[in-house]
Order: sequence, then C-alpha cells, then structure tokens
Amino acid sequence: MSEPDYITQAAIDRLKSGPVTHQFPDLYLHRFTKVYADDDELRFVRSDGRTFMFYHSQDCCESVSIESIVGDLNDLVGVPLLLVDESTQESDPALHESGTWTFYKFATIKGYVDVRWLGTSNGYYSESVNFKEVK
Repeated sequence: MSEPDYITQAAIDRLKSGPVTHQFPDLYLHRFTKVYADDDELRFVRSDGRTFMFYHSQDCCESVSIESIVGDLNDLVGVPLLLVDESTQESDPALHESGTWTFYKFATIKGYVDVRWLGTSNGYYSESVNFKEVK
C-alpha cells in the first residue's frame, strides 16, 4: 500500500517559492525512496533517482562518524522532508584534544530523526561532516 499524499504539490510549490533559502535544497521538501546509514555515511535516495550523502573524507589524524541515530529512518521515506537542520557544538576538551559534535534534525509528517556525528582530531584536521550528490 502506498503512503497517503498528505501534502499537496501546490503546498510544496508555495513553500519552495517562499522568501527563505534553505541550507539543503536538494533534500528539503523532496520525497525519498530510501534512507540508510552506516557508521561513516548517511544516504538519501530521492524519488527522481538522485542520491545524496552526508559523509567525511577521512585524513591522517582525525575521525568523524555517526555516534547515534534517534528515530526511525523509514519515517523519512515516501513523504516530503519538512525539516532539515544542522547545528554544531564543540566537544568537551577533557575528552578529546579537539572535537566537534554535528547534529542533524530531519522531520516529515511521519516523525523526527536526529543524527549525531562526532569528529575528533589533533586540532589540525577537519572534524566536519560533508554533503554531496553521489554521481
């Protein structure tokens, strides 16, 4: 059985044409056929076949990975993504030489998903999460 279409295309078009620009326009208000994760990446497969991922290209002296996922990734499938939000916070210096928490909040009418990444390094390498389209 297919997911009900709670949000009309006209409503989505009005949201997209609003005055606010969005940090993740390739995800915001789009529908996904699959959303999945492992320790090192989070992937979104859109209904038009395009795939996007959050990841980190590991280098010498740092580590960036998903620490936790709260919520069900399946809640992000089949209905428009209504919220995509990123925030960061420094890690406790007593725990890591240098560390950055990156939090992503995703929401649809089916529910919320919070993804928490931790990046640590010696202070000279990137601890950030990257986003790109997978070709």
